[in-house]
Amino acid sequence: MTPRLVLAACALLFWLGQNLALGLDFQRLQQELQTRFSGAGEAIFNDWQLLLGRIQGAPESERIRRVNDFFNQRLAFDDDFSVWGQSDYWATPLESMAQGRGDCEDFTIAKYFSLLALGVPVNKLRLVYVRAKLRGVDGMLQQQAHMVLAYYPQPNADPLVLDNLNKQILPASRRSDLSPVFSFNSAGLWRGTGNQSSQSNLSRWQDLLIRARSEGFQ
Repeated sequence: MTPRLVLAACALLFWLGQNLALGLDFQRLQQELQTRFSGAGEAIFNDWQLLLGRIQGAPESERIRRVNDFFNQRLAFDDDFSVWGQSDYWATPLESMAQGRGDCEDFTIAKYFSLLALGVPVNKLRLVYVRAKLRGVDGMLQQQAHMVLAYYPQPNADPLVLDNLNKQILPASRRSDLSPVFSFNSAGLWRGTGNQSSQSNLSRWQDLLIRARSEGFQ
């Protein structure tokens, strides 16, 4: 085997190993990107794939920080009607990368699936619906529906909040501007951020999970 073929074989084995280790079908995801979106968002997708490969063996805190920073920097905030022509649409990570923009749910969903792919246990992650106190154009504080991702280093720990509004990762106890309503993940649904779970019956979430898995997410 020539040196060039050896290098090619090593590169292929590395790619396959990375693909399997991350639990993602990158080839299938990229094909979906080409078919549905004519390659739109390919630069974000490629950089995302490189990022996951680089940090898959990093400490969990590093994986959390880098994924949060990536989507906060690479996706622009926009409402569902502008992006999808619908009042409320939950986009898969691939759809958000293809569009290059999304709302708070889309940022949160992209971070959630990326961290799962990086081996962060599902019981450490929850998508949290909150009421956020925001200052309006008139300078008055207003409450607005918002979604963030909570990361629990330990089961009873003060969770860290991954947010697209406040890009600094802070413990929930330091986010007095957020009031949790309910939280959920692929395993269940919780009131607030408590420990009593029930079977999730969120139709949009169930639909999102089906669409994400059909694209190549696990």
